[in-house]
Amino acid sequence: MDNNEVLDHLLKIESEAARMIDKAQADADRRAAETEKHNRTVYDKRYREETEKLENNLKLSMEQVRQRYEAELETYKQKTASYVIDTDKFSAMLDKLVLPERGRM
Repeated sequence: MDNNEVLDHLLKIESEAARMIDKAQADADRRAAETEKHNRTVYDKRYREETEKLENNLKLSMEQVRQRYEAELETYKQKTASYVIDTDKFSAMLDKLVLPERGRM
């Protein structure tokens, strides 16, 4: 085997090694892209589920607060509707507080 044949043989081996490396890199890139796509799909699904759960909890909480507010407001209205307003006593008290010299008269 002469030098040219040896060099030719080494170049063929190097070329084959380069093809194998390129193929392995392409394979790794493809797997990485597939994994990334899968992970994105899983993330998006979980994100939608959690968002929906949180929104439903918020709606439920808001409804509970609204009901509690309406109940308390109704209780307040009933309580204040039963108050007897004595305008004469109120006026007399104001006269005493605002015009102390007049209240002594």
